[in-house]
Amino acid sequence: MDTLTALPDGPVAGLASGFRPLPEEAPLDMPVQSLRQAPPRRRPVSSPRGMVLRRVLVIGGAVAMTAEAAHEMYLVLQVGGLTTLEILVLVLFVVLFAWIALSFTSALAGFVSLLCGGGRRLLDPPGSPLPALRTRTALLMPTYNEQPARVMAALQAIDEALRAAGAGAHFDSFILSDTTDPDIWIAEEAAFLALRQRTDDDAHIFYRRRAQNTERKAGNIADWVRRFGAAYPQMLVLDADSVMTAAAIIRLTAAMERHPDVGVIQTLPIIVNGSTLFARMQQFAGRVYGPMIAHGIAWWHGADGNYWGHNAIIRTRAFAAQAGLPRLTGRKPFGGHILSHDFVEAALMRRAGWAVHMVPGLAGSYEESPPSLADLAVRDRRWCQGNLQHAAVLPARGLYWLSRLHLLTGIGAYLTAPMWLLFLLAGILISLQERFVRPDYFGTQPSLFPHWPAIDPVRSKWVFAGTMAVLLAPKLLGYVALLARRADRRGCGGALRALASLLIEVVLAGLIAPVAMVTQSIDVAAILLDRDAGWQPQRRDDDSLPWPDVARRYRGVTIFGAALGLAAYLVSPFLFFWMSPVVLGLVLAIPLAAVTARQDLGVALRRLGLLRIPEEAAPPAELARAVALYAALRQAEDGALAGVHRLRHDPCLLDAHRRMLPPGRRPQLDPIDVTQVVGLAKLAEARTLDQALAALTMPEQAAVLAHAGGLARLMALRGSPDQTAGREGRREVRA
Repeated sequence: MDTLTALPDGPVAGLASGFRPLPEEAPLDMPVQSLRQAPPRRRPVSSPRGMVLRRVLVIGGAVAMTAEAAHEMYLVLQVGGLTTLEILVLVLFVVLFAWIALSFTSALAGFVSLLCGGGRRLLDPPGSPLPALRTRTALLMPTYNEQPARVMAALQAIDEALRAAGAGAHFDSFILSDTTDPDIWIAEEAAFLALRQRTDDDAHIFYRRRAQNTERKAGNIADWVRRFGAAYPQMLVLDADSVMTAAAIIRLTAAMERHPDVGVIQTLPIIVNGSTLFARMQQFAGRVYGPMIAHGIAWWHGADGNYWGHNAIIRTRAFAAQAGLPRLTGRKPFGGHILSHDFVEAALMRRAGWAVHMVPGLAGSYEESPPSLADLAVRDRRWCQGNLQHAAVLPARGLYWLSRLHLLTGIGAYLTAPMWLLFLLAGILISLQERFVRPDYFGTQPSLFPHWPAIDPVRSKWVFAGTMAVLLAPKLLGYVALLARRADRRGCGGALRALASLLIEVVLAGLIAPVAMVTQSIDVAAILLDRDAGWQPQRRDDDSLPWPDVARRYRGVTIFGAALGLAAYLVSPFLFFWMSPVVLGLVLAIPLAAVTARQDLGVALRRLGLLRIPEEAAPPAELARAVALYAALRQAEDGALAGVHRLRHDPCLLDAHRRMLPPGRRPQLDPIDVTQVVGLAKLAEARTLDQALAALTMPEQAAVLAHAGGLARLMALRGSPDQTAGREGRREVRA
């Protein structure tokens, strides 16, 4: 449909007497799984031929590279005999080099697979017509305090494309809200009604909000499975920033219908819509290096792949039977419900014999990245805690060895940061020891020869050069693979502009890497000290960060970088020169975070054709439609009334809100909602709407709005129904 009308302030069309925000329930049991007892396995799944050889080449190649690098590093350090610090440096080097060596061999495999047109296992041949579908699929869009305009724009673009492809009847869309902000909750309901009105589709678009967001996103999906899962053979899980083309969705669904042994098919989401310098750098890197890395993973993982939590299709009954997550024993942050649920769900499904595949050769899967380094750090903090929890899942009975490797990889993604930091600090301590501590050449034992505290400087240079080559080689391979794909090369601005973009990305990524190393090390330390990361909504819009906020966030990193540089210089100017890339990134953390968060710099580079991706030059219809819808809906949303005032202004919205309220509490069966009880007590004492809203905290207002009696009381209080609530004028969150 062409209309972009959002109907934000005026009432939507009157609700029909048969208004149904949700379909008839189709319950499906989802038992909690045991980590101490493995379920019976189904028959073995099919994998590509030669999978054992592929894994030997990738893992064996990484082991051989690590062994050679370890031997060279040993020769560097053992010149005067190994000290305790040197042993520590050697151990850290071996572990860290093994990490980057496996990434290199996997990327090399992906380079070959990409050039040979791989990555399409389970899918129709390229260029084949869209297949006819036989089953119904649920599109699930979990949302947590997100802008409703973003969510509805994506779903409308997908819905329109599926109907245009003649497959609309096979798909139902579910907005699964875990929103806790009452203003956003009411805006979601209004946006849901407006979406139905714009699409003229009451039969395939549904909305459900949970009153209690137990177990976060995993609990949100599990609640849907237990209530509606039996009606849908497969579900396609999206994220609040996801868009997928109709062709990709239809081909994924057809693949699930054809392959009954497959439990999950994960696509490769391409990062799009970045405007800030940081976001554009991220999306360029993801577009150039991402396909090669994903092809490598698919090439040697085969049917033992992983699930990334979104833009993937899942067999519903297999998920229900095997992916009920247990609570981990112990206190937070390691105990409690599992935060990074996707890796664990894939491991449990694979344990039961269901295949998990990655299909990087399928185009049409998109997502967005955080707009700044600070926003990436917020997301990383949450992911860090979730991934470290996987240490409690590793010993689970019956897991495939490759599933354990996936869990270890998730843990290593954050533990390697403090390991790199410790490696650098230990190296400086060795140099300080050699510079300032008087050596004991003959020690306490008789010896004919002295113990010289020295390293081999020439060999150390070669070890350093080799390590940097292994780190940077995947980027170069990604660029070469880009040159071989004409459409992608032209979409990135041509060979020369793509090369210039590559250099910009390498320099910026090199400066940002030390900052990320320090912030992730701080996160790991905080989590190990039992500090819970919480669950903060992701900021997705491209707004520049104020300098004072950036300075407050990164002043500690800057001070640490200056101290590190001073220590290196006191040892020798030569050491300072070799440490300069790390020191420079840390010292420049504040301007680096602020400048890369600027939208004008990102837009300027785009105009020059730099950090460009093919989806900008020729965006898919669904992506372009979602962007246009979001711009129009957001503009209307920013001027809308907020929360309670919106309900009082719009009788139809109020009617819909009443009909979508959760069932009331069952005495002696359901726990007492203390927040709701306190909110209702405050509400009973208020004489005006303004008094009530001033007294209620955000959780209390949400709890009251979810109670039929509380809602009636709010609507009956005297107040000004015309109070506006643009995003700048909203009340502050009260404790």
